[in-house]
Amino acid sequence: MKTDSELKADVTRELAWDARIDETSIGVAAHHGVVTLSGTVSGWAEKHAAEEAAYRVAGLRDLANDIEIKPSWSTTLNDTEIAEAVRRALQWDRFVPHELIRVTVANSGTVTLTGTVRALSERDEAERAVRTLEGVRCVLNRIAIEAPRVAETALHATITQALARRAEREAERVAVNVEGDTVVLTGEVGSWTERRAVVGAARGTTGVRRVDDRLRIA
Repeated sequence: MKTDSELKADVTRELAWDARIDETSIGVAAHHGVVTLSGTVSGWAEKHAAEEAAYRVAGLRDLANDIEIKPSWSTTLNDTEIAEAVRRALQWDRFVPHELIRVTVANSGTVTLTGTVRALSERDEAERAVRTLEGVRCVLNRIAIEAPRVAETALHATITQALARRAEREAERVAVNVEGDTVVLTGEVGSWTERRAVVGAARGTTGVRRVDDRLRIA
């Protein structure tokens, strides 16, 4: 286990390493193993990038992301313009069934996505497509999943095979439990990247509507 000072130092270095992030605008604190990010950034993308960078640090298990978003409106976009940009981004992404998704923008940059798609991976891709757009301060992903019904045994087998392909080292340490169309993942992985690979294998499986991620980072 790393000490709080070691966690703080490593997260600070990782933020400085990531070219997407202005580390001078972000504060890092660690207390009893919990890392807290604070400060101000100009958009949702920067806040998310800082969170991703922190989770890449080995030994980090718990994170509080208290970074505030305060856009520097050198070019001011109103909600109508942001909504138009969001719709274009969804249309340009060939992995997103844009015709099934509704977009609402309010409160100077809060984007709400609704509608129904066929898989969790499509829901995730829709959010990825819009969260880096200029003017977007927050993304509320309320897209529902209308996946085909798949037998629990078939879901379990498909996910287990995907884990063996994508995260061979972690497959033996991860337990996959299927409860209807919900997948519960428990066990240990070696890093945030490996955790994301395991969760991604479950979220990308047809028939899964929800993933309950209870994995621990060893």
